[in-house]
Amino acid sequence: MNIKPLQDRVVIRRVEEKKESAGGILLPGSAQEQQNTGEVVAVGPGKASDSGAIVAMTVKVGDQVMFGQYSGQEVKDDSGEPLLIMREDDIIAIIA
Repeated sequence: MNIKPLQDRVVIRRVEEKKESAGGILLPGSAQEQQNTGEVVAVGPGKASDSGAIVAMTVKVGDQVMFGQYSGQEVKDDSGEPLLIMREDDIIAIIA
């Protein structure tokens, strides 16, 4: 499935979660925290302003971003990999 987001929506792939704690203890999947960072996979064209002009997106494909814990809608692509679709407003920061 090829996902093309509309308006100001963004498709994000979460980064790999840590498999061990800071002390070196291996964590099972249920004990791992969901990471709130990811890579932008696709972006929409931007949101239309009140005048009808399209406001360009701030993020672009390939950016590493940080987002809120409960942000976005989770979907799976053809390979079964989970992706998040969220509005650009839900992105907190671009990681440099």
